[in-house]
Amino acid sequence: MQDFYDGNSFEAYKYLGAHLLPEGQGTVFRTFAPNAAKVAVIGEFNDFKETFLKPVYDGNFYEGVIPEAAEGMRYKYRIYKNDREFCDHCDPYGFGMEVRPGHCSIIRDLTSYQFEDEAWIAARKDSKKNPVNIYEVHLGSFRKKKDGSWFTYEELAEELVAYVKQEGYNYVEFMPLAEHPLDESWGYQNTGFFSPTARYGTAVGLKKLVDSCHRSGIGVIMDCMMACFAIDNYGLADYDGQPLYEYPHKDVAVNEWGSCNFIHSRGEVRSFLQSVANYWLEEYHFDGLRFGNINRLLYWQGDKHRGVNGSAIDFVKRMNQGIRKRFPHCILMAGNTDGFPKITKEISQGGLGFDYKWDSNWVEDILKYMAYSPQMRKKQYYILPFSMVYFYDESFMLALSHDEAAHRQTSVFQGIYGETQDKFAQARVMYMYMYAHPGKVLNFMGNEFAQSKVWSGKEELSWELEDQEEPKKLQYFFKKLNELYVRESALYEKDYEEEGFSWLDCQKNGNCMYALQRKGSSEVVYCVFNFDQESVKDYVLNVGETEAVQVIFSSDWDSFGGGTKQETMWLAAEKKAGGNQLILDVPRYTALYLKKK
Repeated sequence: MQDFYDGNSFEAYKYLGAHLLPEGQGTVFRTFAPNAAKVAVIGEFNDFKETFLKPVYDGNFYEGVIPEAAEGMRYKYRIYKNDREFCDHCDPYGFGMEVRPGHCSIIRDLTSYQFEDEAWIAARKDSKKNPVNIYEVHLGSFRKKKDGSWFTYEELAEELVAYVKQEGYNYVEFMPLAEHPLDESWGYQNTGFFSPTARYGTAVGLKKLVDSCHRSGIGVIMDCMMACFAIDNYGLADYDGQPLYEYPHKDVAVNEWGSCNFIHSRGEVRSFLQSVANYWLEEYHFDGLRFGNINRLLYWQGDKHRGVNGSAIDFVKRMNQGIRKRFPHCILMAGNTDGFPKITKEISQGGLGFDYKWDSNWVEDILKYMAYSPQMRKKQYYILPFSMVYFYDESFMLALSHDEAAHRQTSVFQGIYGETQDKFAQARVMYMYMYAHPGKVLNFMGNEFAQSKVWSGKEELSWELEDQEEPKKLQYFFKKLNELYVRESALYEKDYEEEGFSWLDCQKNGNCMYALQRKGSSEVVYCVFNFDQESVKDYVLNVGETEAVQVIFSSDWDSFGGGTKQETMWLAAEKKAGGNQLILDVPRYTALYLKKK
């Protein structure tokens, strides 16, 4: 209990909430409501009539055993503000909820499913020197049934896992799956932080989905909210009649999206959120968590001009430190952080202890560059190389995520300059540049076959594009690029070591040509990019002492929609005084990967 009050608990959910007792003895209910006058539980087991819980420990906790309460039954806590005024709330620590607009919690048995991923768990290791190629998914709009309803977790375990495996990704990241009342929030405004959303089924179903991913060699990451929660009165807001999880001061209690901000200075709130993080990793075997809206925690109201929020920063450090102790090789990702320093540095070095930070500057630059005409690209040549000026300040991840799919006037594909045919060619160059650039990679669903409409989460992906020639070829391009990325250690092994990357050409010479080298412990890959609509003949590439290279991947291969026949081809380098040189003809809108013999 002292750990709970001090903000040191990571397992509060194992005490609080509704827990089934052995041998059919019923369920024990516990909730934390220090300001309540009295607390009752109502549910299917008592015809939603009040069964009052007893104050225990120091009087701030309420507890009671109901023999008739069984797995799958709905319930709420009735919290009395005084002798007469009350509000019915779902369980803050509830393990299940009913489908919106219903808001009862549901008794769930977390021990009923036995995972079969022991080999995967035992083999987990630090991801920094390994390939991390993430397919980001919103489960509700990946696919829908013909009647417009959602697939269940179990059904998605069959189709989604097979697709991700087929396309060559080795991680999948789910947008938030904790219960939320509004579909349009995509899960970022929660009411049930320990409840897998009932839109797609039950806790057991989600465990089966994660287990299926692991048994197919796919890691699983989930978005998790630590900054705010939904304002619905049946949730955490004014839980015990007064602000308990949120700030009591109106000027910082609610953010611009209308969500309540957590008060991270309270030990009970820290214990709640740390237990949320631990819960998904321990009970569902997730391999990592991505925390969105981190700015909300770092700065007051997410505004750097209002200053840093010291209590929230301290919470982040202690949470990451505790999670790392319990799960040494889990992935902890931070969303956009508006320039806050040392996000991915060790806590002992004054950092926050995240593994990765999404590189929002790189995203802005690459999308801006791709929207330019080739003439303008020549004038804005140094937009692309700029990312390497700051890259080693953090451990960055390059993420063309749901934000880019939803919050722009066009999709990533449609935002590319030019006619449709040229968009496909340029998209292939852009993605090859993304995979050659240092840093782990993430792509949102639909990028792989040129999803054209702005994503909203209401409709399924445009799967009809798979039947069209150019989108189908782009999808095949992605598959082969993903397979190559995982296979070629030079593209990931030294992402965060300066010796793993060097520019071979980033000089403004009146063209849109760039060249770089990626280096692993034993492999070297040369990467050449032509973002121009004109072909470049006799392009000189300096390759040091390398005598010959093989073209291992070209965005212009005919199988991808280009005009070059795919063939095994060795290129001999010419010996020069300053080092060996390759002389290349690079077609318009083309990228090449070349490997040292």
